[in-house]
Amino acid sequence: MSPIVYVQVNEMLYAKRVNAYLLEEEHYRQEEIQSVQGIWGVKLPPFYTVVIFKDEPEVEYIYFAHNHIMQFEYQLTPEGEARGITRSQLKHYNPRD
Repeated sequence: MSPIVYVQVNEMLYAKRVNAYLLEEEHYRQEEIQSVQGIWGVKLPPFYTVVIFKDEPEVEYIYFAHNHIMQFEYQLTPEGEARGITRSQLKHYNPRD
């Protein structure tokens, strides 16, 4: 398999796993989720998933989906930083070990 296909397939698989986790285990509705995108990064782990919820479009939640799925961290978009959003204001921040 070529490296480009390998990356694209894994990005898609990770996004599907996280989307299924959000719907089936965290009991979100699809309408609540704006996007779920698999990402290939240069740091370890090489694949992760970015989730944006419709009610918090200025926050990107980072999920790992390797052995088990877990929310790892979050990042604010430039709009979120400009609004001064703090961790205590986040609606979907729930990292677990």
